[in-house]
Amino acid sequence: MTAEARYQTLRVRYQHPICVLQLHRPEAQNTINAQLIADISDVLDACEESITIVVIEGLPEVFCFGADFAAIRAANGQPAAGQAAAGPEPLYELWLRLASGPYIVIAHVRGKANAGGIGFVAASDIALADDSAAFSLSELLFGLMPACVLPFLARRIGWQKAHYMTLSTHPIDAAQATAWGLIDASEANSEALLRRHLSRLRRLDKTAIARYKRFSSELSRSLAADKPLALAANKEVFSDPRNIASIVRYVEHGIFPWESA
Repeated sequence: MTAEARYQTLRVRYQHPICVLQLHRPEAQNTINAQLIADISDVLDACEESITIVVIEGLPEVFCFGADFAAIRAANGQPAAGQAAAGPEPLYELWLRLASGPYIVIAHVRGKANAGGIGFVAASDIALADDSAAFSLSELLFGLMPACVLPFLARRIGWQKAHYMTLSTHPIDAAQATAWGLIDASEANSEALLRRHLSRLRRLDKTAIARYKRFSSELSRSLAADKPLALAANKEVFSDPRNIASIVRYVEHGIFPWESA
């Protein structure tokens, strides 16, 4: 059963255990303002307990085009307007929440993803795209820099590629984005690509997802430093009675955890 929720900047539908969150500011090229950040944060609050997959998508021609320049112009550049009123922290915290929260986040990109739009892609666990998608960081053209995007982007594709995207300001296509690891997979029919991923991912258990996301977000990428964290996480999952019961049932009866007895 599908349920829908209405927001000023979003279109949201729930089909348990999946939440599909569509950025919906067609009049503003899906740019980011304070209301968009607040609306997405509210949706994520609703996803904490039982939703296992959050899909973030935009419009067919634009995924997200970054900061709302029109709002900045309307305020004559005064920092009290739009996203700037609260500073950059709410947006960074939102991306951090996507990267570490207890759900699998899938970015489904069609059309243009620019500037802060790249932040949503880089903070996601899985990024899928239409072959026509384009990805860019335009900030330096306006004397700005992708300061909040870069920690997430460098984590995903490596420092030099993130550095190159920042300096070149030139869009890359879906094929290049896939080769660099910004996108995990792309094809002409990205809806079918998304459905194939969801059919497998929806089998995963909420507790397992939450544990894995917490573990992966705490890794330092140093083999020696991560040893205690890895050992503790391994002991946690192999001592969980539910996991042991699932393993025993599979060994004895060949039944997977998501299958009925």
